[in-house]
Amino acid sequence: MSNAATADTTTRPGAEPLATSPAGPAREGVPWYVWAVLFASTSVVLGVIWDISWHRTIGRDSFWTPAHMAIYLGGAVAGLACGWLVLRTTFAAGAAPERAAGVTFWGFRGPLGAWVCIWGSFAMIASGPFDDWWHNAYGLDVEILSPPHTVLAAGIIAIQIGAMLMVLARQNNSGADSPLAQLLFLYAGGMLIVTIATVATEYVAFPNMQRNAQFYMVSAGIFPLFLVGTSRASLFRWGGTGAAAVYMGCTVLMIWVLQLFSAEALLGPILRPVDSMVPPSFPLLLVLPALGIDLLLRTLPARSSQAQRWMTAGAVGVAFVAVLLAVQWYFSAFLLGEGARNFFFGADQWDYNSLPGAWQHEYWGSTLAPSALAWAALIGLASARLGLWWGDWMSRVRR
Repeated sequence: MSNAATADTTTRPGAEPLATSPAGPAREGVPWYVWAVLFASTSVVLGVIWDISWHRTIGRDSFWTPAHMAIYLGGAVAGLACGWLVLRTTFAAGAAPERAAGVTFWGFRGPLGAWVCIWGSFAMIASGPFDDWWHNAYGLDVEILSPPHTVLAAGIIAIQIGAMLMVLARQNNSGADSPLAQLLFLYAGGMLIVTIATVATEYVAFPNMQRNAQFYMVSAGIFPLFLVGTSRASLFRWGGTGAAAVYMGCTVLMIWVLQLFSAEALLGPILRPVDSMVPPSFPLLLVLPALGIDLLLRTLPARSSQAQRWMTAGAVGVAFVAVLLAVQWYFSAFLLGEGARNFFFGADQWDYNSLPGAWQHEYWGSTLAPSALAWAALIGLASARLGLWWGDWMSRVRR
């Protein structure tokens, strides 16, 4: 691993040296249950994106659609793998080191990330019958965060965070001896960002809304938290940038794959012809704001005093909004133009039940005012400050 690609892999900027716990995970290799949780994390996210596309393209669905199966498969795999891990840690005769390093709950012991995944799995499974009843009672959802989907989203986010914590414990206990764990932590962080961006689709995804105040306020409220947290906890120099690249890569891959499958609307009113799965919008160019965050966190103090932490968070909040404004202001105009209406960018593809019109190529919402950007920067400050706290906490996770 070259010095240009990584920071000092035994310390973080302004952080205490990492100490290897003798009761922690082994340095070599990644056990199967970690791979299982990462698979579950991926399956649920891709299933959610697929499910949204299903609703936008076909309309009619049931509990047994392939997209739903991908979602619940991920929940089941995470729950079963982590349940097995907790039982093994609690009862196996040869698991004394893991038992000593585990977290106790109701007399059982297991890694912290495993407990978070188990909770997420239960929440996801509970949401399934609730969602099926909701559709039977009220028909199709008119928004992403319906009550059953809110329960489902909470479970999915828990599985993403649990996956991060399980990989994080291995990274923090192994340090420079486990570059694979470091890469997997960035992957898990990126999948969490994909999940958050998908949940916030109605506020940040469409290029038509990327010149109004709401877009910048919502983006400043959610993305600095996760980018800063991942950057602070990662042993890579460009941790936030790496997680943002995973988010972009996953979203772009789903855009390309979904368009390959033929589909047609099966539920009226059908207001426009659709002959293939409607893909998600092209992802935000988060790698550039994330790059700015990584640079700032490695040049500004973040641990010396509370005042310096707030100053660092303020610089990050302002930089995030400024860079996001610079890139999305013009990139959104490109996405609304004819140059983006192709397979690569997947732009200008709409739901079967949306009436065609000039609104497709216009910006929505009020004109962006300087006062709105000031509010977005303040929101970004608060989000970044939470991200610093979260990242510092994650840097101490050992079990």
